[in-house]
Amino acid sequence: MSKIIDKKDVLHIADLARLQFSEKEAERFTDELNNILDYIHKLDELDTSDVEPTSHALDLSNVFREDEQKEQLNNEQVLKNAPDKEQGHFKVPRVIEN
Repeated sequence: MSKIIDKKDVLHIADLARLQFSEKEAERFTDELNNILDYIHKLDELDTSDVEPTSHALDLSNVFREDEQKEQLNNEQVLKNAPDKEQGHFKVPRVIEN
């Protein structure tokens, strides 16, 4: 395992994130981050020259229906099931106080 990140880097990143680590935690995170980066660098060994770039791992597409114009509801139909209404509008509790 090569050391890409040292404890000083971990403490600097922790400081930027306003985190505090003990010496033991800083050493543990240093080892863990280096293990992660070593694993990622294994991907450099793969020949991806014939692999087409993708934006998604699976070749999926959404199925959309065509827009259809339908008859609109009138104001009375819209407010039919409203728990409270006033002057042709939905009446709701006040949210903003003066």
